[in-house]
Amino acid sequence: QVQLVESGGGLVQPGGSLRLSCKASGFFISSHGMSWYRQAPGKERELVAHIAEITSMTIYGDSVKGRFTISRDNAKNTVYLQMNSLKPEDTGVYYCQDATRDYWGQGTQVTVSS
Repeated sequence: QVQLVESGGGLVQPGGSLRLSCKASGFFISSHGMSWYRQAPGKERELVAHIAEITSMTIYGDSVKGRFTISRDNAKNTVYLQMNSLKPEDTGVYYCQDATRDYWGQGTQVTVSS
């Protein structure tokens, strides 16, 4: 059974950092493209970052370039999103996606506020 479980969200002050984790089960992330999306209240879900299978080439949304880093640990079957220099506009629910088969996790809330 395919499952994606996100963790690591929470409340952080502007300028702070968080690291999100996405633990996969039922498949190996090394052979799948993996993505992070986010959705702010009243807004559409948007792509934050993507890491390709095999090559690990990465793509980032314009609003997070230079601040966020996507990575994966194949041995742990886990994808990470390191978020630095967080801004209030980064607030939202962050979702992990198996881009190859379009499976989604349940999301984790990130709130950036003073």
